Order: sequence, then structure tokens, then C-alpha cells
Amino acid sequence: MVTREDIEGYLLRMELPFQEVEEGLWVVGDEQETASVVVNYTPPLLLIRVEVMETPDDEELAAGLHRELLELNANDLVHGAYGLDGTEVVLTDTLQLTDLDFSELQASLESIFLALRAHYETLARFRTP
Repeated sequence: MVTREDIEGYLLRMELPFQEVEEGLWVVGDEQETASVVVNYTPPLLLIRVEVMETPDDEELAAGLHRELLELNANDLVHGAYGLDGTEVVLTDTLQLTDLDFSELQASLESIFLALRAHYETLARFRTP
């Protein structure tokens, strides 16, 4: 099984800025991103999560956002999925630690950062001022 130290080593190899805020919990940020990705080592899983935005209060706008998120999940995401946590839109991915390797973690994080950049304008239509 991949250890906490292995994950930290993978993050170092990726040369992304990161900080371990508590044991097994890293905040990974890309200088081009406004949101930080949280990587949580919780054997037997590695959880990756980023809070994207609040859902709008307007029901019609919220319904449009939910539909857009489902379409992005189905058509545009390689790793992870958008979901709702209360009123927060999140982008998450879960990886098994049993045989996780560097390239799998790298692909997951790159996919999440790419989605954040690529979907920013699309999702901005649903942000309330």
C-alpha cells in the first residue's frame, strides 16, 4: 500500500506548490488557480477535493447549474466528478492506495486543474454576484 510519505514524494515530483496542513492532509495549489485542491490520505483511499462555488439561491439558475454539472461529468471529465456538498459545488476524485502510482495521481490532479480552468467561464454564468 502507498504510504503518506509516498504521496508527499509524488507531490514533490510534480513540482506543484503544496503545504501539509496536518498529517496526511495537503493543500495543493497551482499559481494559476484561485481554488486550492485538498489531498487527504485516508487509507485505503486518497481523497482529492476542491470547492468550486456556491450554488445560486435562484431555483431556475440552480437547476441550470445542476444540469450543466451533470453534462460536464458525462462529457468532459476524465478523472473525478462534480457534486454538491450542501450548497457548495465540489469537484472530487477518489483513488485506491493499494497500488496507486505516481502517474495515476498526476493524471488525477492535472485533470482537476484542467477542469477548473476549462469550466470556469461556463460555471461563472451561474455565480450570483
